[in-house]
Formats: sequence, C-alpha cells, structure tokens
Amino acid sequence: MNVLLSDWTTPFQIAPFDAISDGDFAEAFTIALAENKREVDAIALATDPATFANTIEALEGTGEALHKVLSVFYTLAGADSNDAREMLMRDFSPRLAAHSADYYANSALFARIKSLWNTRETLGLNDEQSRVLMLTHRSFVRSGAGLKGADKTRMKEILSRLAVLGTYFGQNLLADERDWFMELSEADLGGLPEFAIAAARAAGVEKGVRNPVVTLSRSIITPFLQFSPRRDLREVAFNAWAARGANSGDTDNRAIADETLALRHERALLLGYDSYAAYRLEAEMAKTPEAVEKLLMDVWEPARNRANADADILGRMMHGDGINGDLQPWDWRYYAEKRRKIEHDLDEAALKPYLQLDRMIEAAFSCATRLFNLQFKPLDVPLYHADCRAWEVTRDGVHLAVFIGDYFARGSKRSGAWCSAMRAQAKIPQVQTPIVINVCNFAKSDPALLSYDDARTLFHEFGHALHQMLSNVSYESISGTSVPRDFVELPSQLYEHWLDVPAVLAEFATHADTGAAMPQEMLDKVLAAANFDMGFSTVEFVASALVDLDFHRGAAPENAMARQAQVLANLGMPAAITMRHATPHFAHVFTGDGYASAYYSYMWSEVMDADAFAAFDEVGDAFDGGLAKSLQDNILSTGNSRDPEASYIAFRGRLPGVEALLKGRGLVD
Repeated sequence: MNVLLSDWTTPFQIAPFDAISDGDFAEAFTIALAENKREVDAIALATDPATFANTIEALEGTGEALHKVLSVFYTLAGADSNDAREMLMRDFSPRLAAHSADYYANSALFARIKSLWNTRETLGLNDEQSRVLMLTHRSFVRSGAGLKGADKTRMKEILSRLAVLGTYFGQNLLADERDWFMELSEADLGGLPEFAIAAARAAGVEKGVRNPVVTLSRSIITPFLQFSPRRDLREVAFNAWAARGANSGDTDNRAIADETLALRHERALLLGYDSYAAYRLEAEMAKTPEAVEKLLMDVWEPARNRANADADILGRMMHGDGINGDLQPWDWRYYAEKRRKIEHDLDEAALKPYLQLDRMIEAAFSCATRLFNLQFKPLDVPLYHADCRAWEVTRDGVHLAVFIGDYFARGSKRSGAWCSAMRAQAKIPQVQTPIVINVCNFAKSDPALLSYDDARTLFHEFGHALHQMLSNVSYESISGTSVPRDFVELPSQLYEHWLDVPAVLAEFATHADTGAAMPQEMLDKVLAAANFDMGFSTVEFVASALVDLDFHRGAAPENAMARQAQVLANLGMPAAITMRHATPHFAHVFTGDGYASAYYSYMWSEVMDADAFAAFDEVGDAFDGGLAKSLQDNILSTGNSRDPEASYIAFRGRLPGVEALLKGRGLVD
C-alpha cells in the first residue's frame, strides 16, 4: 500500500518522512481525492432526514486520507521544494480547486445543510454546534452554492483558474529568489560584521561558488543593506530584491496579478457583491472596506510624518559622507543602522551574539511554561530535512501536541516565516492532538545567531503555534487558527511582547562565546530602541495594505502596477521607502486568497495585541497566572467556536481603540 495512505505507526502518528518519496504523491492524491468525493456523496445522497449528526458532524469526519496526503505534500512544497514537487503542485492545484468547487456546488448536500439552518431553533444544539452550523451554511452560500446554470459553471472556472495562477505566482517568486545571487570579493566584505560574512560564505557554498555571496534571503540581504559601505553594491542588491517577480520572461508575475484581480472581481459580482473587498471583509471582524481604510489612514498620517522626519536626518548623514543627491531605498537601512548606533549606542554586531537561536527557542518555551504550564521534550523522529527538530508538548505529563521547528534559510524554501498544522486539534468524530510546524528563514551558522527582528519572528510564529496547540474545541473546522483573518494574528503578535520582558532577556540572552548574560546596559539599550525606525516599518506595511485594499475595493485595475503607482502617489509615499511587498512579489495576496484585501489584518490584530498586553502591564506582572488563564480560556483555546469580538471582550472587558497601537509604536507622545 502507498505509505501516504497506510496507518502510521510512528510516535504520535507523525508522517513517516523517511519512508515517503516524491513518487508516492500522485497516486495517493488521486486515490484520496476520489475517496473524499465518495464520502461527501454518501452524506449528500442519504435518504434519512438531515440531522446535525448525519450531515454536519459527518462532514467533519470526511477527508482524513486527503488531509494526510496534502499536509505532507504542502509542507515539503513550501519548505523543501524541488522540480518534482513544483510539477506536482501545478497538477494538484487546479484539481483541488475543481474538487472544492464541486463540493460547494453539490445541490443535494446544500439542501440538507439549508434544511438544518432553516430549522436550527428546533435542533437543540449547544453553542459550539450552532456556531459550526452557521459557519458551514455561510461558507456554502459565500462559495456560490446558490448559483445556477451558467453562473455556476463560470464560478467553477474562475476558482480553477485562480488556483493555477496562485501556484505559478508562488513558484515564479521562489525561482527569482533562488536563482539570483551576487558574488563578493574579499574586499567587498569590508564593513560587514562577522555574522554577515559567515552567512555570505555559507550561502556561497550552497550556491556552489568559491566566493561569498549575497542572496535574496531576507536573513542575508537585510544585514548587507544595513552594514555594507559599498553604496553601488547595495543598489544592485536592493534592486534585485525589489524586482522579484518583475524580471520579464517566464517568472514575471505582473500579468498574473492583473488576471487574478479581474477574476476575483468577477467572482464577487457573481455572488452579488459590488467588489471583492466587500465580499471578503463581510466575514472578518472589520466587516467593511470603510472600516479597514479608517484604521489604516489613522495610522498612516503619524507614521508618514515620522518617516519624513527620519528621512531628513538620514539624508543629512549621507550628505555628511560626501554623497550628494537624495536618500534612496538602498541607503535607508545603512544610515538607520548608523543612527541607531549613535542615538542608542546599540550595535547589532555586538548584540547578535547574545541572541542565539537555541537560547531564543528556550526562551519561547520557557514563557509558555510559565504562562500555560507547558513542557517540551525533544523527540527523535525522522523529519523531512536534517535542519528540522521536534518536541513533544505536554502538561502535567499529559500529551497535548507535537511541535516541529524548521528554522534555517535554504534555496528550496520559500521566503518568509509561517506556521501550519499538519494535524489540527479536534474531539469529534475522534480525538486528535495537533502536530504544528514553525518555518523560518534564519541564516545558518555555528552557532546560529539572530537579529532582534529574527527573535521577534520566532516568538511571533510560536504564538501561532500556541494557538494551535492550546485549542480545545470539538470540531476541527473551528479549531486553532481557523478564525477570521484579522483575528488570527492576535495570538502571534501578542506573544512577541514576552520577548521584550526584561527578565526573559536577562535569563536567555547569553553570549555565544562566553555564556555571560547580556549586560544590563545593553539590555536597557535594546528595550529603549524597541521603537527605533518605526516610521519606516509602519509606512512600508501600511502602504502595502492600502494598495491591497485599493486593488480589491472596486473594479479590477487593468494594470496593477500602474494602479500601485497611483495609490502610492496619492498617499504621498516617502521616496526613500518602498512597499514591504510590491505587487509582483506580494505572496500574501497573490499565491492564494487568504490575505487578499486582508493584509491589513496584521494591524487590526495589533490594535488588540497592544491593548491585550497592557492588561499584564496594568497588574505589573507579565506572567500573572489569572490573566494567563483568561488568555488561554477566552482566546487561545476557543478557536472559532464563538464570535472573536466576544472572545476578546471576555478577556479584556471591552474592544480597544487605535491609541494603544500608536503609543506602542512610539508614533504619538
């Protein structure tokens, strides 16, 4: 039997990666897809009257084999891709889209769900069951279950094409990031700290060249832009970074973006909405494009004012170096790093040895132990790459989850950082504990050293992992991170705050060579500089979110790049700052619809996370037991079992305003 379809006898039924080959996927996918269709058809065509148990709960129990296959495949395709996996992804994506479209277009199944919805008051459902029924019915309606004839056919065509476009967009971006690198001579290394030189040499070995190289991995290019005094080389590297997905040829994403936006708008019109943003945001906390725009513009003005003031300072520093002309995007990070050293006497090259990857993992685990009484025990199991590590997560000796960490950058891994559940928590139709993976792109060295932003990323993704691991609901469809997009970032962004707790840094920020704790003076400087350059980071994020919103708010632009330029001009975008994610490499928005017209959600969640951590500040204890229990019970364990506003109010007593965010970012006094 195909190993992907067999019973896994590994510890905690972790995928037996050492026994799985790329040749297993096609057969297993085809078999599992057909099995899932039979499961759904059996429910849809049942002759018994619809009940919650024989329809909604029965649907919750379908697709186990398909999920097993896809959880392994998409883990590998994102974190360790190769030509075979990319080809398989191009095959699987449209077939999955067609399968999903058939599922939501199943009129017999929808009739059963609709009958339950129409009689919901008589079914005697508990609150969680009522929520699952509502969400199931809503997902069918929003997926076009009510469409007929040509409209129904066209919707299936749109969804299939969008799946293909999203796959190509992501693969094109990976190809551009993987294929470009710039060789450096020994003289070109001048001014770079040892950690950056070591990363460049290791990257050269990976690329098969004799010299150190700069790649488009964020963990390599960002330090190069921060520290290299070679303005000419910074310009080359930055332009390559900015041009990802827009290099003409086979990997150009610009036409893909145009077609994607047009198809999304057509999809929204078929469903009766006047724009994709109106359709997309209806099911989020924000509800409307107008609410999103208000939040973003409330932040934009103070952020732009701060960034413009900072640009004047950095420009004068550049002119002091004898460089005429305007500050450019490839200059900002270099002079910002110089300014940080002057104003805060904080040198990242001196700081980084105190931020060892292993110690920061320990710090994230320790905070979870103190807050939620979790224990982490290393697991010796085969994983998909030698860089991966696994831990069993327990509480008082009871197994809760498996956590996998894949931390280092490599050419086969897409950029960024993410968390996914290879298996989600559920109790019905059977108890299953989660298997959760964090994937990051840190520079590999010995020992592995992080920037402060890297350490923050590690805590962020572990916050997502906690959301999965502490889930305690009955149904997989509402467990863990299966919440509105503008709520899902709350646990992750909230967990970042524990990195800034002085006691945490004092214990775990120890020097890689000496083992000495970070000196109090340096610790004070790190915390004092927490909001340094916040105008820059806020502007690059909000600009991306506003462009995303504009793309989806009305009729689709014929030329997304022209529309992007128009939006930025109307905003008065500072000339020396670019969008964090320009259209051709805006993977959040164009590799799928998860963040489409919803990139704002990081900031919506930040409004809540700033206010939520303030609760711990108010009691003077970052590890207050009562607040930690309330956080677990009302947010981390509830998944989507109730409205997220209700969950937040249950924890904090009210909804927050934008003031906490502006204050937390240091954008207002």
